[in-house]
Formats: sequence, C-alpha cells, structure tokens
Amino acid sequence: MMPQLLTVILNWRTPAMTLQSAEAALREMAGIRGAITIVDNDSGDGSFETMQAEVAARGWDRGPVPVRVLQSGRNGGFGAGNNFGIKAGLPGGARPDYVYILNSDAFPDPGAIRALLDHLEQHPATGFAGSYIHGPDGAPHRTAFRFPSVASELEGAARFGPISRALRRHIVARPIPEETTRVDWLAGASLMMRQDVLDRIGGFDEVFFLYFEETDLCLRAARAGWPTDYVRQSEVTHIGSVSTGMKTWSRIPRFWLDSRRHYFTKNHGYAYAALATLAHVAGGVLWRARLLVQRKDRGDPPHFLRDLIVHSVAGAGRAKAAPAVDSTDNTSPAA
Repeated sequence: MMPQLLTVILNWRTPAMTLQSAEAALREMAGIRGAITIVDNDSGDGSFETMQAEVAARGWDRGPVPVRVLQSGRNGGFGAGNNFGIKAGLPGGARPDYVYILNSDAFPDPGAIRALLDHLEQHPATGFAGSYIHGPDGAPHRTAFRFPSVASELEGAARFGPISRALRRHIVARPIPEETTRVDWLAGASLMMRQDVLDRIGGFDEVFFLYFEETDLCLRAARAGWPTDYVRQSEVTHIGSVSTGMKTWSRIPRFWLDSRRHYFTKNHGYAYAALATLAHVAGGVLWRARLLVQRKDRGDPPHFLRDLIVHSVAGAGRAKAAPAVDSTDNTSPAA
C-alpha cells in the first residue's frame, strides 16, 4: 500500500508566504496519500483566521490532499510548533508513515517531495532525508552539516586558514554535496522523517526555542541507529530568515545562547560544554586580534563574544533545566 505523508508547515506572522509554501507543497503532493497541516504558532496578528479563511475559499480543505490550519495556542518555538502538528496526525487521527517538515519560507521545486519519499522507501535503514536548498536566485545554501564539537567551536570562531585546514574533518558546515550522501544533520527547512523513528526517539526537544533543535533530533536518531541522508535530487527554494530576522540581528538573542548551551550540556555533559565555550572564546580572541591589523567584516553581532562568556558563566553550575524564553521577543520560531 502507498505510504501516507503528513506535511507540517509552521507559521509565525507570515500568512501570505505560508500559504505560498502550502500551495507549492500541495502541488508536489499530487499523487501522494496524505495531508498538509499548517500550524499557527500563536501569531496573535490574525494569521490563523486569515489562513483558515483562505484555505476554505480555495477549497484546499476538501481536496485529495486536504489542508487544515491548526492553532498551537502558544509560541513555544520551532520544535514545539512542529511537534503540535506532528502529534495531531492526519485528519481523523490516522498515523502517517512519514512526516515532512517544511519552512514557511521554503517552496518545494518539481519532484522535491517525491524524491525524499522515494529515497526513504528505497533505503529502509535511513531515518531522515533532506533536500538540496537554494535561494530564489539559484545560489546554493549550505544545509548539510557535521555535529558540533570542541574542535568545530575553535575552528568556526578563529576563521584562520591553518586552523581550518588542520581541523577540516570537524568543520560543521560541509561543502555542498554534489550527489546524495550520508550526513550528520540537515537544516530543518525541508526534512522528511520516518514516523517510526519519531515514535522511538520522540519529537523535537521543546527546550530549544529556536536553533539546534534539528541538530539534536538528528543526533538522537543517529545514536538510535537511524542516520540522515542528503538527497540531491530533491531541490527546494528557500528565502531564509524571513520570520527570524537573523540577518539583521543587532545582538545575539538569548534563545540562541540558551539553545547552544542546552545542546552541548544535554548531549555531552557540562564539562564538555564548558570546554566548547573555552574553545570558542580562544578562537574568537584570535579572530579579533587579526581584526586589529586586517580590514575584515567582524562576522558576529555586536558584543557576541562578551555575551557568550557572560551567558556561560551565569549558567555554570546550574541544574539541568529548560532555558528561559523571552516570549516578548519578536523573533519567530519558524526558521
């Protein structure tokens, strides 16, 4: 029997773009059994009502691949919002075979969803599969990664050729693969997952408000024996940072620092997390020393290194707990 697929799209105050994403997904799900769920993450700006009305007006709720709009009721972040849609299942409560997470500013190109589904069907040992991502101008985005480590923290912060060459096997952002290949983790803009794997390892860790949640999910899957594959034949257009405002950050958000710390402490322990921060600080100091004699873009938001140090010191010795989330921050959980 043909497998069933649930596509989940998370909205945060971008209803028009979310509907465009849903329209592209609906086109690409033609001939695939399943449904599309749009989750509004408590936007509070009329997004939910607007999308509900538009879905009904277009008849999407009555089509062969029904589309529905759900209200999460709280802005719990990217993971929490997607978990809400995943737990809702297919219309009527049926359990899907696969779940496809699609960003609200991502638009599957022809054949993109089918390529991921076919790949997982043909490779039963693979847990997750993600797409080749490119911008509207066709420029490829780096979305295939290695898991973060102490070595990667040093390399990424130092931005120094000799260090990068010595630690090339630890650089988080991999060169863009030219063919389908195994990776550590993929950006969650276009990611298909086996429901069986989610049933076994759980969904997104909702302690992460934004960032590191898909890294953690892929790590948990890998540790359970379910690797992640980058599927080159699946291409998705992604605008990027529309809801998060990442490109215009004037200060590193607290939730990013919380997520980074939670990722390292949860998966490697407090001592490792402290060592990772020390490595980042050491690399950052080296980078800033170079900036004194070279004209280069700083590359980090203002006060980044200081904020990282203060955040790390403030969190030292704390018992494991969910990081505080500033619910008044106007940054979105839809990355």
